[in-house]
Amino acid sequence: MKRRDTLKFAVVAAALFATTSLYTANDSVAQDKKLRIGFSQATTIEPWRAQFNKDIIAEAAKHPEVELIITDGEDKTEKQVADVENLIRQEVKALLISPKESAGLTGVVTQAIDAKIPVFVLDRNVETDKYVQFVGGDNKLIGRAAGEYAVELLGGAGKAKGNIVEIWGGMGTQPAHDRHDGFHEFTDKEPGIKNLLDQQSGDWKQDQAYNIMATALRNNEKIDLVYGHNDPMAYGAYLAAKDAGREKDIKFIGIDALPGEGVTWVNNGELSATFLYATPGAEGLRQAIKFLNGEKVEKNVVLPTLKVTKENASKIMKDNGL
Repeated sequence: MKRRDTLKFAVVAAALFATTSLYTANDSVAQDKKLRIGFSQATTIEPWRAQFNKDIIAEAAKHPEVELIITDGEDKTEKQVADVENLIRQEVKALLISPKESAGLTGVVTQAIDAKIPVFVLDRNVETDKYVQFVGGDNKLIGRAAGEYAVELLGGAGKAKGNIVEIWGGMGTQPAHDRHDGFHEFTDKEPGIKNLLDQQSGDWKQDQAYNIMATALRNNEKIDLVYGHNDPMAYGAYLAAKDAGREKDIKFIGIDALPGEGVTWVNNGELSATFLYATPGAEGLRQAIKFLNGEKVEKNVVLPTLKVTKENASKIMKDNGL
């Protein structure tokens, strides 16, 4: 991975930490607020997670009655467990959590539920259904959309041919499995499509995807399409292919569609498409406030998706001031 990309991630993480700390400080203004709501974030080093936090912070600013406490799991399950235990001790009125992994966070989520704290699970699920609500995108639906488009790029249904490299997100997360399963509902119907890798995880990170792709390029003379479970991994694979002089022979598909990243990369012609996976931060906080105010909420809130290609990328960027 090139040094400029490493520096970019460092800047994003540092900026996010500074922003988050403003909402976790126990200042006099925070103490006067009535609703103390805790949000346990899995990590802040991924761009999508950075946007996630920005969205929930922006929503919190609209509700002066809310004291929002944000914790950063630092991409470690044990740290996130400790964060949630601390929020339980603080007797938050509601807990919002986006787990690093499903199994590893189920126990502490159950502790919160047992403590009569309403729990709202965002983005990645846990292995219990006793929470109040899940808010997130339909990862299997997004995977299906990506798979359908991959078949189209490789020649169309019944005629598609090509070698695919799939770079997984975290193997312990349900979104990665759903994005895989949905994708293969379409690609596995095509006898002309060959999958070159067996569950290679980039852990949602650009540099790890770069390394996976660099190895795949050395081991395979022909790669036609890369499917990354998020945009940074798809872009990391693109950079590896570019460094090998093979990027023009390969199509790259990602998921997330952040305007400053995936959408920009599509607009630049570096990715063929990305699929919107909206962050659930703002909606999750709105739903928690509704519940705390005595309103009824649905068990599941599914956020909409959108396919972004060269045809609509520039408009999306313009709409977001880019």
